[in-house]
Amino acid sequence: MILLVDSGATKAEWCVLDGSDVRDRFVTPGLNLSTQTQEATSGILQEAVTRLKSQGGRIREVHFFGAGLLDGDTSPLQALFPGADIEAASDLLAAARAVCGREPGIACILGTGSNSCLYDGKQIVRNVHPCGFILGDEGSAACLGKRFLGAFLKGWVPEAVAKAFSAVHEADYQTVVQHVYRGEAPSRYLGSFAPWILQWYGGDPWMTKLIEDNLRDFVEGFLRQYDPARYPVGVVGGFGAACEPILRALAPDLTFSRFLARPMDGLIAYYSK
Repeated sequence: MILLVDSGATKAEWCVLDGSDVRDRFVTPGLNLSTQTQEATSGILQEAVTRLKSQGGRIREVHFFGAGLLDGDTSPLQALFPGADIEAASDLLAAARAVCGREPGIACILGTGSNSCLYDGKQIVRNVHPCGFILGDEGSAACLGKRFLGAFLKGWVPEAVAKAFSAVHEADYQTVVQHVYRGEAPSRYLGSFAPWILQWYGGDPWMTKLIEDNLRDFVEGFLRQYDPARYPVGVVGGFGAACEPILRALAPDLTFSRFLARPMDGLIAYYSK
């Protein structure tokens, strides 16, 4: 059997494949093999292994994908799955396999953060560094939230929108500064406003332009560096999936292949073959 793990900062999705059959699929707290201590990961892994053992059968392959993971320490996985072939790779490679399969293409992540790459059907061959939410992450939910909150605090947001926002969010200057400059997860905080902002698309010209400018920066600054006339573009991430019609309208010359809110469905198809 094959074990697939797609892990973010807050949650990890697990899937057990037996040929083309999904034997189990479940969610645990997130794992980070690059930064978490062994003690922090062991409890989560033990919980998952207990559930996996109830399925019976032997795990012969483990494919672990995590944000920012290039050469993670796989020893915790090796101890729990002795004799299994273990791969630990970045979430960007997971996205590429999910939306491109075994064909060349451009793969993107549009969630709280953003990332992109050119994939040759086997591996990532080019990556324009997204630089994180402070220096980059254009197109992401965090970047959209940053643009909006900055404009809101400066008094640039249309009055009707500002009043509606203040009615449902505590976003005075001190609160925002506390979360952005002193909070534990500033990018997640900024990205949390994206669903509310997207509701205004098409309903207010200023907000519509704000949303389009954020996505246009991603298309022009990243996607067009990969020669998109030659390759299809696939997008992974809940924010990206929500923006599908906007992206298609903004870049009608690009061939968008797939939009997946989560990569696991695409990974199941990839490894089932």
